[in-house]
Amino acid sequence: MKQFLAGFEALKDNILDAVIEQQAKLGYRKEPIRLYYPLSSLNHFFNTTVDSEELQQMLSEFPAYTKEQCGEISATHKNDRFCFTVSEEVSEYVHNNKAQNTFIIDLIELLSTHGTKLEDVIEHFKAQQKEYVVEPVDNGEFDIFIRFVNDKDRYYYCFKDEGCHIIYHRFLPEDYADFDF
Repeated sequence: MKQFLAGFEALKDNILDAVIEQQAKLGYRKEPIRLYYPLSSLNHFFNTTVDSEELQQMLSEFPAYTKEQCGEISATHKNDRFCFTVSEEVSEYVHNNKAQNTFIIDLIELLSTHGTKLEDVIEHFKAQQKEYVVEPVDNGEFDIFIRFVNDKDRYYYCFKDEGCHIIYHRFLPEDYADFDF
């Protein structure tokens, strides 16, 4: 298990970030959650290029690893798609122990407001008083992406103006690169 600790920690942190984001969008409920990851994303966490069977074997100790810290997170897969079942204890742990991510909460609130423009989104990043980069994206999927520079928040926030509202997705840099935008 020692050889997988860095990957376990990175994966656990990413899953907890997803739970924080879900609770910001939908509110807290003490219930299990299912999150889905492609094999390629998981290989990034472990810095490997293994197939799905090998990765499933690597993840065999992951539930015990997370249970000690925040509650059990188990993994299954079908082909190259992995399903992580996040126990209700993890949902409760996030609700009770993780600091409120006011950036995500405020971003979600901003995006749920009718009439929000991309300029408003950029102003939200500017208000964080951290260095950030805005880059145009010309791939049909997104209009811009924004990322913080030299910050623990490594995500690429991708935005698309749909006319009546703005949608967003966030990706880790490695996953964003895999899309080859």
